[in-house]
Amino acid sequence: MTSLLFFSLWGFHGSLALALETAERGGFDGLELNIRHPCLLADANSHARLRDCGKPLVLEVVTGGGYVPELGCTPEQHLAELGDQLSRCAELRPHRVTVLTGSDAWPLERQRSFLAEAQALAEATGLAVSFETHRSRCLGMPWTIAPLLEALPGLRLTADLSHWCVVAERLMTPQLEPVRVMADRVDHIHARVGHAQGPQVSHPFAPEHAEALAAHLACWQLFADRALQRGAPPPSFTPEFGPDGYLPTLPFTDQPVADLLTINTAMAQWLRRQRLAGDVDTMCSK
Repeated sequence: MTSLLFFSLWGFHGSLALALETAERGGFDGLELNIRHPCLLADANSHARLRDCGKPLVLEVVTGGGYVPELGCTPEQHLAELGDQLSRCAELRPHRVTVLTGSDAWPLERQRSFLAEAQALAEATGLAVSFETHRSRCLGMPWTIAPLLEALPGLRLTADLSHWCVVAERLMTPQLEPVRVMADRVDHIHARVGHAQGPQVSHPFAPEHAEALAAHLACWQLFADRALQRGAPPPSFTPEFGPDGYLPTLPFTDQPVADLLTINTAMAQWLRRQRLAGDVDTMCSK
């Protein structure tokens, strides 16, 4: 069984019809997009279009006012927003929902109790929901994830290790305890390559970033191996190189140093060649 690959609409400004066409042309299996993405809001028939397209869908839910949560937003407000957005996700019958919720500013015990309530909300929907290891969120710190996972045995994860690289100021590898602890919980992976000083390298296949690419691949391979060992489907992947300060730009002109669609498509093709699910012993290298 091979992993599903999703086309990220982060930074995509076209119509939903164009997004579906672009994903098809790039060899992606489906789309990943925020439930509040402009292409959904601008198309009155967007829900019907997505339900009828025959493509699997990963929906992204973000609470707290934005990708970086507002510090004044209370746990109760996060939960109310989460419940509302999950109910809207259910209408689209997604393959998966990935959730960015909570705040790293809360005490650890409050984060634990909050995640328990968030997990209960997710389970009540019957949807496949995984919580992302995103900076500024409850799971954004690698060194505190072990007690949270121990207290919440049913919590599933969307792994984005590029965020942890920045927080810990080092590359994540399978030798690090947080990566080993989370390995059996990962159902979805945001395949962006970070480095010790940032969440996104200029180009994942540039030779100067070979060490960072190899470190991420080793972790993704571990997650795929663990799924295979427990008889579960392999994790799905979304190549998620994006804008918004992630993609480096040239000074004075602010021109991006690479094209995001080209990078994400190349990453999808490369992941196919890695055979991260199935014949794991025949993993090839670039």
